[in-house]
Amino acid sequence: MNANPVAAENRHQSLDVLRGIAILGILVMNIPFFFLPMQAQQYLPSDPLFTGASIDVWFYSHVFFEMKFITIFSALFGAGIILMVGEEADASRKVHFSRMRWLLLIGLIHAYVLWYGDILVSYAVFGMIAVYFRRMSIGKLLFWGLFWIAIAGLLFFAVFGSMALIPEEMSGTDIGIIPTPEAYQEVVAAYQAGGLERLGINAFGAAMGQVMGMGLFGGRIIGVMFLGMALFKMGFLTAQWSVARYGMVAVIGLAIGLPLSWWGGQHMIAAEFDFRAFWVPQTLNYVASLFTAIGYAAVVMIVCKLPFLAMVRYPFGAMGRMAFTNYLSHSLILVFLSIGGIGLGWFGEVSRVQMVQIVAAIWVGQLVVSTFWLQVFRFGPLEWLWRSLTYGKLQPFLK
Repeated sequence: MNANPVAAENRHQSLDVLRGIAILGILVMNIPFFFLPMQAQQYLPSDPLFTGASIDVWFYSHVFFEMKFITIFSALFGAGIILMVGEEADASRKVHFSRMRWLLLIGLIHAYVLWYGDILVSYAVFGMIAVYFRRMSIGKLLFWGLFWIAIAGLLFFAVFGSMALIPEEMSGTDIGIIPTPEAYQEVVAAYQAGGLERLGINAFGAAMGQVMGMGLFGGRIIGVMFLGMALFKMGFLTAQWSVARYGMVAVIGLAIGLPLSWWGGQHMIAAEFDFRAFWVPQTLNYVASLFTAIGYAAVVMIVCKLPFLAMVRYPFGAMGRMAFTNYLSHSLILVFLSIGGIGLGWFGEVSRVQMVQIVAAIWVGQLVVSTFWLQVFRFGPLEWLWRSLTYGKLQPFLK
């Protein structure tokens, strides 16, 4: 998500394409949080529609999407700091902090008014920290990136692993992990009504999400940003490696990452989604997602190096250049579909299979709109707004 666009001749198309694909992948994991109470993410069977094909959707989403595309997006955010601020001059750092402050404000509005699952607040905060480390060597960025990822991983394991110690005589309802059917329906009713009660529930979720995002997951976010900076300096993210080298990285990354996530997901199904077993797939996927993300990125770099795929790449590159608009558009569309009063009020009534259909429709729509929009305009509408706020004056919009 760039407020300060790079001149067309200096753009790295690979970054735009990878960012566009990451935005599409993130939607797969975000959509259940728009249509289901938070408790349904803690204990999946609390959703009455979580049966049959919906379990299959969860499994394949877990294996191929969960934490993979947000990892790619975080790495690109780190790479973008170096691309826009540079490593030597500090003059543009003032613009960077202005950009991050506006991102923080937009993120807070997004989180507390629209959707509690916002990531922009965490990105703004850690973006203001990561910029100070952009001059570190590749080796140091890799070391400290993996260090903070490991620290966050230990915290992650401790939180989820502690559930396995809960005595069997205690139910998930007793400790607040599993909602009662009455409590579940109260949340559904509040969202379908779309009044102030819904805003209160959403605000609580936003506050909890920000505590988790900057506490439990903070090390992961800034660690991956550091890795993104290193990968940018290494030329990995700008398609400067050979096809053979990318192919080797893709094979190794996917051969390690996907089987780990697959095994963890199968374990969760075999355990009938017992909350005491939740730490197994989550911990495995925490590690696996790093390997899978680098594997996915390597595949995209190969695609970006093949001239005959230029037309295939273009819509994804346009999607990536409008990542800020497309990300927030997800929330606007899904809030309209899920919340009553201001929208259709489908909350609690959409199965995961139907969510896949909605995701596919949004994917196609945004790829088409992004492609045609950038034929006329220089930026996406929210990119233009963000850039204008950053510089304190209206920026040119039409090409």
